[in-house]
Amino acid sequence: MIGRIAGRLDYRASDHVLIDVRGVGYLVYVSERTLAALPGPGEAVALYTDLLVREDNLQLFGFPSLLEKEWHRLLTSVQGVGAKVSLAILGTLGPEGVGRAITLGDAAAVKSAPGVGPKLAARVVNELKEKAAGVMAMGSMGGSFGGGALQPEPVEVVEADAPAPTRAAAPAPVAGGRAEAQADALSALVNLGYGQSEAAQAVAQAEGEDSGALIRAALKLLAPKG
Repeated sequence: MIGRIAGRLDYRASDHVLIDVRGVGYLVYVSERTLAALPGPGEAVALYTDLLVREDNLQLFGFPSLLEKEWHRLLTSVQGVGAKVSLAILGTLGPEGVGRAITLGDAAAVKSAPGVGPKLAARVVNELKEKAAGVMAMGSMGGSFGGGALQPEPVEVVEADAPAPTRAAAPAPVAGGRAEAQADALSALVNLGYGQSEAAQAVAQAEGEDSGALIRAALKLLAPKG
C-alpha cells in the first residue's frame, strides 16, 4: 500500500499530477481544490495517498491532509460514490465543508458537487451522519489532521551545467486551523457532558475561527430555549 508520496512535481494536468520520487514518476489524481493549492512544476510536494486496485488498473489519489483522506475513505464507502465523485465532493466543499454538510444533514451542499444527484447526496448524508463527529475529532490529532498540509521533504534538483546539486525549498504548510479549532471545540463540549453527535452539530453551526469562539457560539446553540 502506498500511503504517502513526497518528491518533485513534474507536471500538472486538469485532474492529476506527476510526482517524481527519485527518478520514478507517480501519477496521482487530486481534487481541483488540492490542485490549486499545489506549487508549480519543479517544486517539492507531498501528498497522502489512497491506492485504488482494479483488475486492469492501479490508481493513486492524493490528499493534502489525513483528515481529507479519511473523508475520502468514508465517502467511497457509500454505494454510488466512486473515487472521482469523492474528489468532486471534496474539491467543491473541502474536508471541513464536507463535515459540516454531513453533520447538519445538508444534502443540498453535497449535491452542489459535479456529478452528484439528489438521491446520491441524500444517501451520503444519511449513511455518514453518525460517523461525522468521529472524523471531525481527528482535526486535533497533530499537524497531519487539519493542522496543516503534509510538509514535503526537500528535493534535490540537478540542473544542466550546475556545479553541484541544489535543494528546492519545501513550501510552507497550508494552515488548517479551522479543522483543528473544530476538533478542540468538539472535545471540550464532550468533556462538558454533551453527546458527541449534538456537540458536533453545534460546532458545525457555530461561527468562529478559533476554538474559544467556537465553544462560546456552540454553547449558545446548545443552551435550553425558552
